Amino acid sequence: MPIALTIAGSDSGGGAGVEADLKTFATLGVYGVVAITSVTAQNTYEIRAIHDIPPDIVRKQIEAVVDDMGVDAAKTGMLSNSEIIKVVTDVVKRYSFPLVVDPVLRAKSGVELLRPTAIDDLRKYLIPLATVVTPNINEAERLTSIDIRGVDDMKEAAKYLVDVLGAKAAVIKGGHLGGDYAIDVIYYDGVFKEVKTPKISGCTHGTGCVFSAAITAELAKGEGVIRAIIKAKEFVTKAIEWGVKLGKGYCPVNPIAWLEIPAQKYKVLEDLRKAIELLESNSDLVLNYVPEVQMNLVMALPKKYAKDLKDVAGVLGRIVRYGDRIKAVGPPTFGASRHLAKAVLKLMEYHPEVRAAVNIRYSEEVIEVAKRLGYKVSFYDRREEPEEVKRVEGATIPWGIEVALRRINYEAPDIIYHLGDWGKEPMINVFGRDALDAVSKLLRMLKELKK
Repeated sequence: MPIALTIAGSDSGGGAGVEADLKTFATLGVYGVVAITSVTAQNTYEIRAIHDIPPDIVRKQIEAVVDDMGVDAAKTGMLSNSEIIKVVTDVVKRYSFPLVVDPVLRAKSGVELLRPTAIDDLRKYLIPLATVVTPNINEAERLTSIDIRGVDDMKEAAKYLVDVLGAKAAVIKGGHLGGDYAIDVIYYDGVFKEVKTPKISGCTHGTGCVFSAAITAELAKGEGVIRAIIKAKEFVTKAIEWGVKLGKGYCPVNPIAWLEIPAQKYKVLEDLRKAIELLESNSDLVLNYVPEVQMNLVMALPKKYAKDLKDVAGVLGRIVRYGDRIKAVGPPTFGASRHLAKAVLKLMEYHPEVRAAVNIRYSEEVIEVAKRLGYKVSFYDRREEPEEVKRVEGATIPWGIEVALRRINYEAPDIIYHLGDWGKEPMINVFGRDALDAVSKLLRMLKELKK
């Protein structure tokens, strides 16, 4: 297994530093080891204290892991002072592993994380050993004394870091520039390359740490410099987009999203497959309740990852009558539902644990049985829909769910129904924590009806 080393400070808030680096390493499939340079008492909005680790202990940490396990690539983050920079330089020279230098100078809160007197030593000793150096615009300006106002200035700074200071490659991160795009400028082997992505809203604490750690992980796996940077850009963009909304200040990025979203999608699809099998195996109960517009069964990703319809999976082509039974036309697929998916997304705004739903035709008998079984039932009347809502494409269902929730004081419903309108079929939606839960509620009601 590839091994990646982070030589950096510890963030007690867990959003940056070695904590963010180790999350990134694990997510990208490399084994992470550490040499802690400083311990910080910090959270999302301030750094309260910094305790530097003695340089000899920093040296011994690096030697301990390299002598035993070896290191395929390493990165530096917060180095704090000249003595630590010189120790790290000495060890890197001795072991000659690929090195990513993230020149951490200042925290988002404004606290200096590298003593100003040590910046010259960073330039003189460590940057010449860098396989890649990864400053943001402010850091690049302080390292190169170049005033950066646009992409051409970024290119000049990147070239300076390589041709004058001696790094093999430089990537200047352009997230702080104005405009709709985050443009990073790479300079490597005498060639410039721009990596451009739309700017996104999200969390930013730990962005630089995660980006440099992702480059390190890719280098440890044997990836080339340019490809490692491009992959890291994709990785950190997702980590920003799906950041963890916590704390009073800059919320932390979420490197785990890279793994967790695919894992959660797999779980949703598996749950839907099992629920579809359960429905189909009870065709005799369900067949007479299939609406004219057919049935669907949907399940959303967890709330933190469910933003729109593409984050809700449903049956492609719906569930239809097929002779004397019901059958799913296609497989469960993300983005396959509109109407039922909108209902689930709206309900999740108030009850994020309720992530699934199945629909059947309206039946007064089903509603009565649901109430008898103790299910929470509510409804909305499409005839009461305001004109301003009708004029907005796709607004009816979210409006209806809101009305239905209001009727039951925003408690979590098991069933929401409506009696239709001109050209609109009356419908019952059965909700559950997952697809199996929603189908189990439906079957329980239909079995009760059959008694």
